[in-house]
Amino acid sequence: MRILIVKLSSLGDVVHAMPAIQDIRRALPQARVDWLVEPGFAPLVQRVEGVAEVIPVALRRWRSAWWTGQVRREFGELRRRLGAGAGYDAVIDLQGLSKSALLGRLARLAPGGHRFGLGNRTEGAGWEPAARWLVDRPIAIEPHIHAMERSRVLCAKALGYTAAGRPRYGLLARPAPPVDRTPTVAFVHGTSRDDKLWPHAHWIALGKRVLAQGWRIVLPQGSEAEQTRAEMIAAALQFERAPVVQVWTSAGLDAQVDRLAGVQGVIGVDSGLSHIAVALNLPHVQIYNFATAWRTGPQLSHGHAHQISVGDGGRSVPSVDAVWSAWQSVMPETLGATAPR
Repeated sequence: MRILIVKLSSLGDVVHAMPAIQDIRRALPQARVDWLVEPGFAPLVQRVEGVAEVIPVALRRWRSAWWTGQVRREFGELRRRLGAGAGYDAVIDLQGLSKSALLGRLARLAPGGHRFGLGNRTEGAGWEPAARWLVDRPIAIEPHIHAMERSRVLCAKALGYTAAGRPRYGLLARPAPPVDRTPTVAFVHGTSRDDKLWPHAHWIALGKRVLAQGWRIVLPQGSEAEQTRAEMIAAALQFERAPVVQVWTSAGLDAQVDRLAGVQGVIGVDSGLSHIAVALNLPHVQIYNFATAWRTGPQLSHGHAHQISVGDGGRSVPSVDAVWSAWQSVMPETLGATAPR
């Protein structure tokens, strides 16, 4: 059986689709699964167990230069690639947008094959009604559902199995050997939306508490603004214990995954890198300024007590005490596995 998954972006959404692939592997172990995704996220998808071929489609770039010969050539190559071979038995659009459904229609279907997609909007998710009419079999999903569970349920209904049990992401990483036995926590302070940021002073206050317990702190960054913020946090903590506060240099998504896999815990805002931390099964506290943790954050119902979402129901920014308390609740397991005895 050949299956094509269409999930183009964004980083967090791509991560939330990974458990559906592992469900397919369990239910249909002989199936071949390909994935259509934006090139920027292709290196991540290539690390997902069970994905046979990653097919990049630069739709964002194409829209800004659709009239050029290069785009026409790339689009023609995509059509040839999706139309080659015996065709797909199932094309599953997990994005729920017109653009993703139209791309799914480029894929050749095997005899008896079908295109599946979301038949309705779920709470807080982007969905376009036109996408319903661009697939053969739109599937209705419970509106109040976690983003990760939405992908699991849609694939299960499309392919005729039941998605049950703890989610498994199947994200493979190659962590570097540890420098020493000092446990390391990553402060994921950056996000694409300013209203998701946690206050600068909160990071410093939290950092002082973490350092006092003997942890090393690393600060990922992926832009000029994030680098500036990371350096400001690090500078404020240099007076505490300078050798164990480090700003990571800029790196591609592959390197970010490997670096993150080498730490013993993560505290971060709602961002793609935080969701990768969940996929890597790291002890994690995820900070929410809005009442959306139920939709995208780690949940106890997922079976991972060492990963917690913290928020104040959207009423205010979570306090340092609230995040510290959550960290304390996941920390014993972390320290028991990593700290010097």
